[in-house]
Amino acid sequence: MKIVIPGGTGQVGTVLDRALTAAGHEVVILTRSPRHEREVAWDGETLGAWADAVDGSDVVINLAGRSVSCRYTEVNLRAMMDSRVRSARVVGEAIEAAARPPKVWLQMSTATVYAHRFDAANDEATGVVGGAEPDVPGYWGFSVEIAKAWEAAQEQARTPDTRKVALRSAMVMSPDRAGVFDVLLKLARLGLGGPVAGGAQYVSWIHDRDFVRSVEFLVEREDITGPVNLAAPAPLPQRTFMRDLRRASGVPVGLPATKWMAELGAFALRSDTELLLKSRRVVPGRLLEEGFTFEHPEWPGAAADLVRRVRAARRGAN
Repeated sequence: MKIVIPGGTGQVGTVLDRALTAAGHEVVILTRSPRHEREVAWDGETLGAWADAVDGSDVVINLAGRSVSCRYTEVNLRAMMDSRVRSARVVGEAIEAAARPPKVWLQMSTATVYAHRFDAANDEATGVVGGAEPDVPGYWGFSVEIAKAWEAAQEQARTPDTRKVALRSAMVMSPDRAGVFDVLLKLARLGLGGPVAGGAQYVSWIHDRDFVRSVEFLVEREDITGPVNLAAPAPLPQRTFMRDLRRASGVPVGLPATKWMAELGAFALRSDTELLLKSRRVVPGRLLEEGFTFEHPEWPGAAADLVRRVRAARRGAN
């Protein structure tokens, strides 16, 4: 198949590109700064020559959007919103204008659309969309609005011959450098992988191979449309999540951090505490109902596999 991935140069795009290319597919990456073969320039906002790559393709997987790994200032939040909505709109325009539109358009979304909660898990059917929770920072609601607008841009696109799926993805855990797992592993190795603000908040995650397999599953299943949660079926409290990571990496102790310490750490890392403190308890209801099976459904085994792959990659680099 010919698969076009707008915004495919980040961590998730790298994971997909590597796996789909290895599987024999023709993968084209749309990026603002093409540097390699199979990369095509686009600006993420306006139609251009890049749309020729979409015409005649089989699958479009749109990952474009400003990174969430930043301080959640008003300027950055607006950039997150604009980059996601504008890129989704222009991808829809390219598909609408195509003489031979792709069969399926997978649009990246986020599990952050669900409410901060501890009492029950959020699936697609019964999950609570966030934005109105008491006792959370007001700007957390804007993150939910970004997710809703992102999905709405896909829903509103006039693409009657192209099936549309919104990927409400949890954090994708891969051994790649500078990815979220790499950051968490470094914290654990520094002895900083303890509970944050008590550690009761839930962490939802998905192993990179299950992420790829779920994407392949959704491409093949012509009867599935709309939002789909891409998350392992066993989210767990942050304190347990980091304890299991420490065990996998052979680190005996992880220092706890209070909320204000998390604020200082996030500031130093130029990130935001929402990524640490929001309870994302998300489960893959539709995937499980449709018969998808996870290779790594539980975090201890997934963490052990990822640590092994990190060590193998670094041995190979030496």
